[in-house]
Amino acid sequence: MPGPGPHMMYAMGTGLAMTKLSNGRFSPHHTLTYTINAFFGPDIGSFSEWLGSFFGSSFGSSLADAIHHPFYYVLILGFPLCVLYSLLSRILLLKGLLDSVSGVPLTKRQCFLLICAGSFSHFFLDHLFEENGQSSMYVWILSTGWWKGRAPINPDAVVVIAVLCTCLIGGFVYINRVKPAKSARNQSYHSASLILIIASLYCLWCFSQIFWVNPRQAAVGEEADLGVLVFLAIYFFLPHLFCIMSMNPKDHHMEALPLMTV
Repeated sequence: MPGPGPHMMYAMGTGLAMTKLSNGRFSPHHTLTYTINAFFGPDIGSFSEWLGSFFGSSFGSSLADAIHHPFYYVLILGFPLCVLYSLLSRILLLKGLLDSVSGVPLTKRQCFLLICAGSFSHFFLDHLFEENGQSSMYVWILSTGWWKGRAPINPDAVVVIAVLCTCLIGGFVYINRVKPAKSARNQSYHSASLILIIASLYCLWCFSQIFWVNPRQAAVGEEADLGVLVFLAIYFFLPHLFCIMSMNPKDHHMEALPLMTV
């Protein structure tokens, strides 16, 4: 599976990009917390297993199995870690060890969102590049494709996919058309809503052809579109959404600056 380097570089690179795009609302404190949880977070159990091996204890192995999971890591350690990271953020700011554009430390809510984002980002790489390509998630993704020779031509699939893709492109052009009064924020919101609607209908079509129709039919030729869309939604777009939700609001002022003189 990916080691420390890929996990940390992927998360830190993403954090730096968000810092640039958000004009500092996604601060170095956000990036550091996100990066630590994208690597060391779900692998805390593996680290404890390594430490336990020196003392002949099997507790670390049990902990590793429970924590190395995108949801269980958050459920088991999410709350205590968000308290810890919020405290560390305040200490780093007070000691002048890590800058924050807004001048305020991370709240527990922000830390919890970053813990969730880090956990899902960790498994974005793990599911793709571990177990010799035979991880349960990767096998499921491939299972939603058609691998029984050349996929038969399904006229219904051609029509449905053509309509959905046309609606996606046409709807995007309509939402972002030139008009006298427009709001970039509203346009982005409506465009995102359009993508969610089309993606949901696309997945519903794939699901119906794979699991409802008997015998099973090729939903989109030989492509494993259902698995790919579900995987990207959970392990790529969702963690980035958590990062966006954790950003400091625009009206944050230098509230913590006086404390730095203590």
